[in-house]
Amino acid sequence: MSAPLPSHDLDPAPTGRPGLLSGIRVLDLTTSVAAPYATMLLGDLGAEILKVERPGSGDDSRAWGPPFLDGESLWFLSVNRSKRSVTLDITSAPGQEVLHRLVAACDVVVVNMTGRVQRKLGLDRETLTAVRPDLVHVSISGYGLTGEHAGLSGYDLIAEGYSGIMDVTGAADSPPQKIGAPAADVLAGMDAALGAVSALFDRARTGRGHGVDVSLVESMTRMLAPRLVSYLGSGEVPRRSGGTDSVIAIYQAFETADRPLTLGLGNDGIWARFWASVGDPEFGADPRFRSNSDRREHRAEIVERIAGILRGQSRVHWLGVLAEARVPAGPINSLDEVAADPHLRGRGLFYGIERNGAVIPQVGLGIRFDDAAAGPSAVPPRLGADTDDVLREIAGLSAEEIERLRDKDVV
Repeated sequence: MSAPLPSHDLDPAPTGRPGLLSGIRVLDLTTSVAAPYATMLLGDLGAEILKVERPGSGDDSRAWGPPFLDGESLWFLSVNRSKRSVTLDITSAPGQEVLHRLVAACDVVVVNMTGRVQRKLGLDRETLTAVRPDLVHVSISGYGLTGEHAGLSGYDLIAEGYSGIMDVTGAADSPPQKIGAPAADVLAGMDAALGAVSALFDRARTGRGHGVDVSLVESMTRMLAPRLVSYLGSGEVPRRSGGTDSVIAIYQAFETADRPLTLGLGNDGIWARFWASVGDPEFGADPRFRSNSDRREHRAEIVERIAGILRGQSRVHWLGVLAEARVPAGPINSLDEVAADPHLRGRGLFYGIERNGAVIPQVGLGIRFDDAAAGPSAVPPRLGADTDDVLREIAGLSAEEIERLRDKDVV
């Protein structure tokens, strides 16, 4: 097991929970990242999450390592707090019977598999709404439940390539690049959580259940809306440029005397303040640069001028100057710098949850309610840690019935 980074210096988890979804129970039948991220968001917002996992192995992501911490994959630990873990073989007849008891007691069911597999396992909307008619059924898959690719499986990498984001990411002379995070997974998870909450809101008014269909490819493609709409309206196909071809002039990274920074001159006022702050107001006032459209025509000349100025001082110097002038600029941080950032720490974005003497690091919601960060309801669960309690309290099984299921390897 690889040694963890020193997480003991993380602040404790926020103690307050918004409770906005209090009383909502979610059955999480998912693995990997996208869908577990969705249910974790719902859990942090106050919903009760019952995570059903395969006996013996559990969620695929439990094995995604190293690195590991406290015997668990850190990828798994990153998207599974605020849940209870139940082991159940849903492919068996006794497991299906128990599953239906849980479905009847839940408001939302979340699955992440193709429609064909959902139907094969009896996890599709039609089957489960026969058990609970007002159910909110949330499906996350690679390509969605309809269309010519509906039967294909997908992962984050596949969605990033298909959506076009890889084709516009990276330097002009580099091959297509994946984003350095599971962007499609996280976006699809957010979309699924939003869809679930919206469906629950309508159910409260009408009493009707809903089916929510989210695809990794469409969530990732939606992120490209500004670039796709620009193409559809102009016919100009964006190319990789290392982020230097924004519709905004100027909007890119620059080198300083020591470390790079990012700079965004997004309107005429910021443009003027920037040139005043760097001591070259005459250049900024040149009539050739009057509007953003004008500045785009002269982008190369402007970039060269800015680059020459910024290389003359350190990043710390320029960030101070630009902050004073109210010019949007920032550092390009490494992840260790992000994790130690006092602003993000002060906002409660990073915290640790203690489990068996180990501190499990977490990244919070990044959403504050009533000026407070949302806290988790529970640490990421050990596989099957809550099986007996959930089957007894929610499925209504006796201790003897649970033991018989265990003898048959159903739980």
